[in-house]
Amino acid sequence: MKKQAIAAGFVLFSFMLPTKASAASFDQLYVFGDSLSDTGNIYNASGKTYPASPPYFEGRFSDGPLWVDYLGDQLGLKPTLFTTIPPTQIPTQGINFAFGGASSGLGNAVLPDSNLPGVLKQVLGFAGTLKANNQTADPNALYTLWGGANDFFFLNPKDSTTPINNISLALNTLVGVDAKNILVFNLPDLGQLPAAKIDNRNPTILTKSSNEFNLGLAKTVSALSQNPNLNIISVDTYSLFNQASTLGFTNVTESCLSRLDICKPGDNKFLVWDGFHPTTAAHKVIADTALAAIEAKSVPEPAINLGILALGAFGAVGVLKRQQKKSASRVVDAQLSHTTVEN
Repeated sequence: MKKQAIAAGFVLFSFMLPTKASAASFDQLYVFGDSLSDTGNIYNASGKTYPASPPYFEGRFSDGPLWVDYLGDQLGLKPTLFTTIPPTQIPTQGINFAFGGASSGLGNAVLPDSNLPGVLKQVLGFAGTLKANNQTADPNALYTLWGGANDFFFLNPKDSTTPINNISLALNTLVGVDAKNILVFNLPDLGQLPAAKIDNRNPTILTKSSNEFNLGLAKTVSALSQNPNLNIISVDTYSLFNQASTLGFTNVTESCLSRLDICKPGDNKFLVWDGFHPTTAAHKVIADTALAAIEAKSVPEPAINLGILALGAFGAVGVLKRQQKKSASRVVDAQLSHTTVEN
């Protein structure tokens, strides 16, 4: 009950904040992730066949714009798609490196033989390109990172350690090339999504892994937040999805595509579009919450507001701390080699 109250406080506070990025401005937007952030990379790479559009919206894994589109509009930035950048072109508003199906690591969890980059490989390639040219990351840009779900859905639902290590290494790699403003998302409760109940998946295992991942990610973010020169911003999609019914979504258990008799593309009452991915209405809420989090970190006063936001971040942490007291701790030392993505 206490966890629910804190999560609700986070969501309610988020929507009390300004809806425009008046206190924070960025000159570029760099996006790293999977289908939750891909605005057309895998669509272009597949010859505009995947995902089939329609019913999907213009190569996005949803029925309309994604949070990247909505947040970009608010910030006045439109990142260039990675697969459409000519070698000699320098994007002026940033790059979207996200690919649908990306694992948290080096490859693609859905299309393992495609040679498409996972989230960590996207970041390592970006960092490698900067280092090869004796450059550092633009300190006035916003860098976003969201990944991990595909590891649980398509690789190993019980292994939370590998995704935690991969996303943590990706975050530290961005910090290592002097990225200053980093927006990082945790995972919703994957066991509550419609896809958790198909293809012999176990919702209980997916819920447990989601919680373990979010706890590990929260620890990484907490450690990085000790750096006074780093502006790391958390977006708590776990709490957001758990509170969806209080935000106007009347169907949070079925996918819109499975109920086309009552749901049409653009319907703002369904939380989930196809079993795995949010509807565009949910993406709009995610973008608004991200913008609110950015605003909260950009305006230091009043201090009590920041305290409320901090309490709400990563709602699963308290639950898992109690769970971890009942199990033996384990230490995992992951060694990953740097890989460069050809631009």
